[in-house]
Amino acid sequence: MTSPNILVHRHTRSSRIAIAVALLLVFAIPTMPFWASSGHIRLIVELSCLIAIAQMWNLLAGYGGMVSVGQQAFIGAGGYSLFVLSTYGGLNPFLAVPLAMILPALLAAPSYLLLRKLDGPYFAIGTWVLAEVFRLVTGNLSVVNAGSGMTLRAMGQFTAHQREIGLTILCALLLLVTVGGTFLMLRSRLGLAMTAMRDDPVSAASQGVNVGRMCFGIFVVAAMGTGLAGAIYYMAQLRISPSSGFDPYWSSICIFIVMVGGIGRLEGPIIGALLYFFATRLFGHYGASYMIVLGVLTLIIALFSPAGLWGLFSRVRDWPWFPVGHKLGYLASRELRS
Repeated sequence: MTSPNILVHRHTRSSRIAIAVALLLVFAIPTMPFWASSGHIRLIVELSCLIAIAQMWNLLAGYGGMVSVGQQAFIGAGGYSLFVLSTYGGLNPFLAVPLAMILPALLAAPSYLLLRKLDGPYFAIGTWVLAEVFRLVTGNLSVVNAGSGMTLRAMGQFTAHQREIGLTILCALLLLVTVGGTFLMLRSRLGLAMTAMRDDPVSAASQGVNVGRMCFGIFVVAAMGTGLAGAIYYMAQLRISPSSGFDPYWSSICIFIVMVGGIGRLEGPIIGALLYFFATRLFGHYGASYMIVLGVLTLIIALFSPAGLWGLFSRVRDWPWFPVGHKLGYLASRELRS
């Protein structure tokens, strides 16, 4: 029998503070065009897209157990969808951004059906092969100017200030959808099933979790979130080409951010994205040597701290930012007396 002074809760003081600060920062992003410089806005757009893409890769690998090195397929698909809808469909680019998730979803569904029989490294190689196929096909389509790429000329109808307002609003929505949506999903019954599948797929299946259907859903959702981030990123760039939209470097960024920050936790991709973002700004001018250092750092973290930097921090202080499980505590004596 459970003792009456036991309290089951989810939030802690650290999580309440973290969620409040996160919401404050997200809702402050759309105000930036009125007080921040254009350079700072571009940096925030890039950081927001990095966090979103990494969070989707974390959902895919950290909870679905599907390590992909081909997520650039959906980044390019989302970016090209926006450009095509705006250029040939005549849609307002800002309104076309949500529609840019449709093509990644349509590509992800049959892709998973092709890859679902593969496991481990074979699955990873399969995702890379599909991404290369999408890049080669796009590079030979005259409707999207083949290898020359496309320019988002529809943005010319807006002033620079209007573009900044639209981009910052989209970035705030992107973070709410990818990070906030993942947080809410993991706190639901669906999230409980995902966590069980992550810890032991066989045991989860024996308890009634449809592992195949769950993996399919995660793969499609991750593709949609990644495509949304790709559309916003290339909207800010005003130009996209097969070599940039389907660049394998995107997957390298995802792996570094999630592995260093902490896989299988919501906090990990945020920490990893911040580390990568500021490291790139501070040491990016060192070129190849800088990339070698990032690779060695990823290897060291993978060998000595598989849980990433967030795992190291959690060992020292149990201060969760976005808790998705339950914690046991005790009622204070004054609460017992009442």
